[in-house]
Order: sequence, then structure tokens, then C-alpha cells
Amino acid sequence: MPRFLSLVRIEENTIDMESADPGFEQRMGALFEEITKAGAMVDTAGLRPTSESTRITWSDGKLSFTDGPFTETKEVVGGYAMLQCKDMAEAVEWGKRFLAVHPPHWKVGLEVREVEEMPEG
Repeated sequence: MPRFLSLVRIEENTIDMESADPGFEQRMGALFEEITKAGAMVDTAGLRPTSESTRITWSDGKLSFTDGPFTETKEVVGGYAMLQCKDMAEAVEWGKRFLAVHPPHWKVGLEVREVEEMPEG
């Protein structure tokens, strides 16, 4: 079965867990349990803030390093999920359900991409 990487996109400075409604964490936990029981969840995690990260760029044969936060970037990857699904439609359906548990005043996006498997051997 193909694997799909879902990249959670957020506007980092606008998401505050304290502004979440009281049932948010329970809804998210229940959904993750359902995805896991369905056999679709391979791995998932949130990411530390960009203020604690470094970007490494390769250009013109040289490496450059930029420490966060990345003020020029409005949207950042805030987390990910690796899913194993029968097709893109199933992965997108899980993604829609994931977004729907978030508080309505948050702006959260999801990019779902199929993993290109390397041939064995």
C-alpha cells in the first residue's frame, strides 16, 4: 500500500494552544486512535518552533545556514503525519477529518503528498 506524507502548515505566530477550546485535545486524541486502529497511521508528530531550527541551503556549490525564526516566511511546517492508505482519496479524507477537529478561529493547512518509493535492490 502506498504511503502519504501530510505536512501540517501553520502561521506559527497565530496558533496558541491556550486559545484552543477545552475539547480540542480529546478530539485530536480520539481521531489519532481511530486512524491508528484503521491501520493507516505510520507516524505523526508536531515540530518545535522555527526559533529553534536551522535551514541549510545548497547553492552554487556552497552550503549556507540560517538560524530561525524565519521572519520572511509566513507559513511554516508545524507537524507531519505519515499514513499508509489505499489511495490519495483515503489520505485526503483523513486529512479533512484532521483539520476539522481544530478550533474554527485557527488557520491550519495540510499538504498531502504520496511518498515516491525507491525500488528495492
